[in-house]
Amino acid sequence: MSKRPIGYFVHHQGRGHAERAAALANELATERPITLFCTRDDIFPAMDERVEIATIPSLFEPTGDEPAALSDHRTPETLHCAPLGWRSVRRATATLLQWFDENDAALFVTDVSAELGQLARIASVPHVAVLQHGERDDAGHMASYESAVGILAPYAAKLEQPGRPAWMVGKTHYAPGLGISSGRMPSREEARRRLDLPQDKRIVLVVAGSGGGGTPTAPLTLGARDDCDALWITIGEISSEWHETPPGNLSHKGWVDNPADWIAAADGVVSSCGNTTVHMVCAAGKPWIVVPEWRYFDEQMCKAEALTDAGLAAVTKTWPSHTGSWRKLWDAASRLDTEAQQALIDEHAAKGAATWLDDLATQIWAGTGVQGEKQEVLA
Repeated sequence: MSKRPIGYFVHHQGRGHAERAAALANELATERPITLFCTRDDIFPAMDERVEIATIPSLFEPTGDEPAALSDHRTPETLHCAPLGWRSVRRATATLLQWFDENDAALFVTDVSAELGQLARIASVPHVAVLQHGERDDAGHMASYESAVGILAPYAAKLEQPGRPAWMVGKTHYAPGLGISSGRMPSREEARRRLDLPQDKRIVLVVAGSGGGGTPTAPLTLGARDDCDALWITIGEISSEWHETPPGNLSHKGWVDNPADWIAAADGVVSSCGNTTVHMVCAAGKPWIVVPEWRYFDEQMCKAEALTDAGLAAVTKTWPSHTGSWRKLWDAASRLDTEAQQALIDEHAAKGAATWLDDLATQIWAGTGVQGEKQEVLA
């Protein structure tokens, strides 16, 4: 007999959603069938061959054939992004509903969409919501969380926001480090050998994510010029302006396949606070300056506050505009407890989350007496 499958919706903005979904799916595939639903299939790291990836139309991006007359209708408070008249949205939701029915789904995980969480509940499919930081106590988010049979938080309980209702916390599984490699972070020296970087130079690494328009380099020119004995290196997407005068010790590497090596090689890190970046830096244990980026529902602002409260990062809400600001931030970063950063990570987060999901699916269907053509199928 085989177990009933789990479906998993993956938002395609940034890399964090795909990385944690892949880590969890690779572990879960040893226990039961799993299908990932995403608009893109090229953003995932190496996947177990048993994991199915099904592409669906985007729920958020217009294709050009949307009726303009329907674009101004008011959105109910229980929804965030539910435009009227979009064929792409109809096709995406129809694909999911058909899969629910044909596969007798055990669970549906959403990372992230309050609307699809509610869709699963309406379709009578048990739902697990992935929880992110941010001001998410609005009607849409709370309807999704309340209707969920479980909540998956890809961060440590120590970083939980204040004010979460007890009923939410009670059904939340915390998985700090979910989405980063479970292997050991290389030492500073080992990472520098891999990257052919000098062992005797101070290196500042600036990690730019993929969820926004690129990290601005103008502030970096100020910090690098004032720190002339160090090498300043950026990885990821950057955005430069015409008035900059870049110093010779600032270089840009663009997208890299091994960000963990670059983070391990650094003496100090500057970054935003996307989920994967947070876990990689904490796993390495580094003096760390965080500049949160704009995100819906103040996601990164709230995560930055949690990092500040836990004493894990030196946080500034805006990019430094003069050298004095950089100096104050590096002074604060130098006094961080890097061992506390490393203690935040669970090397077995993916395995633990997969076991929790598998057990949850089994428990909620136990004793239901499901009959019909799939009566030989386990929950």
